[in-house]
Amino acid sequence: MTPAEMEPRIVRYGDLMPCKTAFIDAHTPGSDQKENFTIIGGGVSESPDQHVHISIPHGFNIGAAGQPPKCRNSLHSHRTAEVFFVLSGRWRFFWGRWGTAGEVVLEEGDIINIPTGIFRGFENIGTDYGMIMAILGGDDAGGGVIWAPQVIEDATDHGLVLGENGSLYDSKKGENLPEGVNPMPLLTSEELTDFPEMSPAQVVGMGVRRYWDMVCLAKDAPCKVIGETGIIRDKPGFEVDLITRSSASDTWHSHSKPCVLMPMRGHWRITWEGGAATLAPGDTMSMPENMPHLVLPSMTGEASLYHIVGTDDPAGPTWVPE
Repeated sequence: MTPAEMEPRIVRYGDLMPCKTAFIDAHTPGSDQKENFTIIGGGVSESPDQHVHISIPHGFNIGAAGQPPKCRNSLHSHRTAEVFFVLSGRWRFFWGRWGTAGEVVLEEGDIINIPTGIFRGFENIGTDYGMIMAILGGDDAGGGVIWAPQVIEDATDHGLVLGENGSLYDSKKGENLPEGVNPMPLLTSEELTDFPEMSPAQVVGMGVRRYWDMVCLAKDAPCKVIGETGIIRDKPGFEVDLITRSSASDTWHSHSKPCVLMPMRGHWRITWEGGAATLAPGDTMSMPENMPHLVLPSMTGEASLYHIVGTDDPAGPTWVPE
């Protein structure tokens, strides 16, 4: 493939197109400044305004959330895996029916694999605009978002109504639910019992890994972060590796499924038959299946890169801490 043919599979950080009305809490004070990005796949946006950069199915979705300080994303759940790594800033992740069951603070490069079936949210607690990158299991990411009841109630008070069809309607724009479409029903007390209150020891101990620990583990070979043999043992329909300068290989290789390259630190030169491209932190590149390529740092200094590739594991409910 020529560089021109590969260019649509590369999304530069500076070219990311945000959506400020992606979810039901877009008008709710405290959440109304966030920006959502859909990089690969359809994602779980509830707005037709959300731009999709790469629509090629990968078996998983790649997205991102950008938020100024003190901005939060409201409590929600997914039916498939949701994995975040911090590209920039300092972030507090919290979970539980009311967001009080536990919390953890993540720094740049840290990663969290959040169990399916619990309510979770996150907040930028840094001093500048921050960005977290997200991996969602499945091509359809489980069919959407499940919101904590109070989030839907708060949103209605600020003009946004979520239909049972999964679409948002903004009364501030004169929009109403179409005929025959009812509001998204609130979860009942009985249904809420299916969303457990997990302790910090459960979620953090099993699902959080620190960047510098992973860098140390990637000294001689890429660190298997998420996978059947990973330091986070899970099979969510994809695997995640962290590659560093010392563990990058100069051997040509390929994968039977599309893989995604996401630099965390430094600049990386991606070479394939027919061309090459250089990626910087925040960039995302989709490499086609069965295409031999090289992934090597192109400059001196610290260099790390997250590598994601799909597996044949079903993208459904994943690990549940004991």
